[in-house]
Order: sequence, then C-alpha cells, then structure tokens
Amino acid sequence: MDSVSLKKVIEKMHLKNVTPEIDLEDIKITQADINRPGMQLSGYFEHYEANRVQQIGFTEYSYMQQLSEERRHEIYGRLITSDIPCFIYCRDLEPDEIFLQYARERKVPVFTVPKVTSQFSAELIRWLTERLAPCISIHGVLVDVYGEGVLITGESGIGKSEAALELIKRGHRLVSDDVVEIRKISEELLIGSAPDITRHLIELRGIGIVDVRSLFGVSSVKESQEIDLVIHLEEWDKDKDYDRLGMEEEYTEYLGNKVVCHSIPIRPGRSLAIICESAAVNYRQKKMGYNAAQELYKRVQENMAKRK
Repeated sequence: MDSVSLKKVIEKMHLKNVTPEIDLEDIKITQADINRPGMQLSGYFEHYEANRVQQIGFTEYSYMQQLSEERRHEIYGRLITSDIPCFIYCRDLEPDEIFLQYARERKVPVFTVPKVTSQFSAELIRWLTERLAPCISIHGVLVDVYGEGVLITGESGIGKSEAALELIKRGHRLVSDDVVEIRKISEELLIGSAPDITRHLIELRGIGIVDVRSLFGVSSVKESQEIDLVIHLEEWDKDKDYDRLGMEEEYTEYLGNKVVCHSIPIRPGRSLAIICESAAVNYRQKKMGYNAAQELYKRVQENMAKRK
C-alpha cells in the first residue's frame, strides 16, 4: 500500500508539534481523505474513519470547550485511538490538557497550524491525493510548453533531451528528463514529475549532465505538470504511411488514462523544438474548439460544391 511519512506532511504543511515526546519515525499516512470528528465528539462513533488524519476546526473546538470534564474523559477516551496517524488543530487553536493526556498515553501526535480549516484541508487533501496516487515510471522527457504538458518519448539517443534543451532555450520549462514519474490523480488527470535524484538535470550525450536550473534560472524548471500530449519520436521509415492531415486523433494509455499521441518521424534538418511548440499550440486550439484539419475538410467540401 502506498503511504506518506508523517514527517513529510509536517515539512510540507509547516505543522507545529505540541507532542514532541511522541516518536514520529514509523507513522505513515495511507489515505488522502481527512476526517473532521464532529459526529464523534457528540458521541456517535459508527463509521468512524480512525485511520485518517483527524482535523479540528473552530466548530469542533468550540464544542469541545463547552464539554464538562467528565464528558471530555468519556469522549476523548473513545475518540483518540492508536490507529489515528495524527490530530491537527487549525487556526492555531490549542488542545486542552485532557486531550493531550489521552494523546500522549496512546502515542497519537497532535499538531497546530495557523491556516483556516477549509483552506488547510483543501491543500492537504490535494497534496496527499497526488502523493498517494498510483504511480509508474517511464523513459521520456516532460516539458511545459505554453502551459501544456508535452511528454516526449522514443528510443534512447533519438534526441529527446536535445529537443527539451532547445525548448528550454526558447522559454519553456523542464519538468523531468530521462525518467518521468506519472501519477493517476483521477480518470482524466495524469501528473508527471521527476525523481528526486534527477530533478532539474538533463543528460546530453557527449557533454554529460547539465543542471538546467543553474544554467537558465529557476523560471526554466517546474516541479510537476499535467500530461496533456505525448510526442513519440521515431526513425524515418520511407515505407511507412504517416498521418498528414490529423483528422483522427491517436492515443496512448498510461494507468488506464488515454492521452493524445503524435508519432513524429525524425530526419536530418527537422526542428524538434518547433514541432513540439506547434503540436502544443494546435492541441490547445482543439481544446478551444478549433480544428485546422476539419477546417481544411470544410473548405474542400465547399469548393467541390461550388464546382457542381
């Protein structure tokens, strides 16, 4: 089962630990959803999702404040179980001593964060959803071209990294070279990113490793990007029929999601960077409702009709 260490959540979300004596080393989060235990605080524990991150907002906090000491012991004793990865209090609200007593006894860490409840929960769920999504690694290069995520694939040595470098020089942004980690966020959304070890680096045969961020600045790189389009580079085959109009889209599939794919034959003199730019802009036009191939077909039909 995929998981995220609690320490990474603390670092990413800037959480303040109010139970520093509890060991966090082995605590893992396995679900992207969180739970606000309003019903549990009122005494209803059916369908209690105790294996999720528990979030306390102002509504839950104000209810807890008006509970008697006896009632707090009763509710907290059932609410705080060892299955819970952590409690997070929003708006810098401070847990009461009885709550902390049960948390320490059962080794459940408690944190505070200054952000408002709805804002923080949206950020945490979005980040956990991406981190816990199904993931595969493929050989390719991912570049942000005019806001479209272009995944360049092909055999080793065919020119993927060189095309990416030329795109970077033209003002576009590198996400990953050589290895792209693809995560399935939803049935429509794939997010690509680089492994930590190769982030911001490009390998150029004959030169070696190039640090893109150092050479071209922080505006030339990006941490992650939605994958909108795949460009597959292949050696030119004079006996193969290549699509010249683009009337019908071709697709490739990753993790069950289909992505538009263009197979581009490579010959000396072809500018791969300009081809990638044109493919990205053409894809955006299609998303906005304009299809150049269909427009050509329409003009041909109208011309034929005039001749009759």
